[in-house]
Amino acid sequence: MRWLFGAWICLYFMVLLAAPISARAQDERPLVLTLSAEGPITPAMAEYLARGIHSAEDRGAELIVFQLNTPGGGVEVMNKMVQSIRGSKVPVVIFITPPGAMAGSAGTVITLAGHVAAMAPETAIGAASPVGAEGQELGETMEVKTKNILKATVRSLAEKRGEKAIHLAEQTIETAEAASASEALQAGLVDFVARDLDELLVDLNGFTVKMFEGDMTLNTANAVAESFKPSPIEQLLNVLTNPGIVFLLISIGVQAVLIEISSPGGWAAGFIGVVCLALAGYGLGVLPVNWFGIIFLITAFILFLLDIKAPTHGALTAAGVLSLIVGAMVLFNSPSVPNFQRVPLPLIIGVSMASGAVFFVFVVFAVRAQHLTPRTGMESVKGKTGVARSDISPNGIVQLGGEQWTAELAPGEPPVPEGARVQVVEIQGVKILVRLVK
Repeated sequence: MRWLFGAWICLYFMVLLAAPISARAQDERPLVLTLSAEGPITPAMAEYLARGIHSAEDRGAELIVFQLNTPGGGVEVMNKMVQSIRGSKVPVVIFITPPGAMAGSAGTVITLAGHVAAMAPETAIGAASPVGAEGQELGETMEVKTKNILKATVRSLAEKRGEKAIHLAEQTIETAEAASASEALQAGLVDFVARDLDELLVDLNGFTVKMFEGDMTLNTANAVAESFKPSPIEQLLNVLTNPGIVFLLISIGVQAVLIEISSPGGWAAGFIGVVCLALAGYGLGVLPVNWFGIIFLITAFILFLLDIKAPTHGALTAAGVLSLIVGAMVLFNSPSVPNFQRVPLPLIIGVSMASGAVFFVFVVFAVRAQHLTPRTGMESVKGKTGVARSDISPNGIVQLGGEQWTAELAPGEPPVPEGARVQVVEIQGVKILVRLVK
């Protein structure tokens, strides 16, 4: 029994000694931090990338994989992201994924800024010709200046990739050329084509990248891939750049403000309207907006308001619904803006019909109010019944509720004795005409 007890003790200490060794071995596995960004390039996306790079440097990560799917964005935000990538002490891989994704416009320059560039099959890169903030063509002088600056940027980023890559990069800006994954790989514009992250990590193992500190050989064998999530604020700001969400916020905001204007005295509708419009303002400041669509949206809600103030039995509301649909369809529908930036048609129809229904209900109540008997003022006395407080022949005093009125007999009416019930027939100034209630 003693030898059995001794064996258990030895086994216990062997397990205790092996656990730290196993933990150390697991800790020695290279860390790959993965970031994912989808949608227009926004300040929130730039902040997310900068935070991810800072976290990777603090944790001693082997590599950062930035998974990208974007139609592009503003040059200023693009430059901020390029600076973050080029200043990173940890190699950054820009991976255009999943299949069907793209790195359009400013996304092309961001991809070239990566220490390694990769694409999934069936993805695209290019169409980086600059356009205005609303998607319109730039003036001739401004276009030449912007294109030359961008071409100089991509030349410096693609110079290590060879002449074919530099030429293709310049053409994406000069003629808005785009390339598939295989075409970009053949031209040397990207380094790898991989189906997913696992395949990419296998390809990257042993690959040498050029950093400011010198060449670095990547070690991604048995690497631990850890996802770096955006903060709640970054997630909210990214949601606010969704065209469908922006349209929904505009519709709710304007509708709530108009309800507050048409029925003043409360605060809830006005508060909700202001908050929604403020949130929509952020998205409108980031997305390329066609202001012709904004004009149609404003016209729609003006028609809704007019139908409440001067009811036309729903005619203006119907016109407002049509104007709202047209405005939503062209709101983000500008030349040179990818189809990525569109308000879904079912959402347009649904919101337009719901808005029209809400204002039609207001119209129905407005029309009904016009046909109600007045409840206050002089007109409210007409038709009421009271009691004669004196003989009326033809003049006398009538008690109506808590008030006494000077009364006169209506033409052709017989005299009314004191205490009899009378009904108001007409109002003449401060005098009422009455008749005997039989």
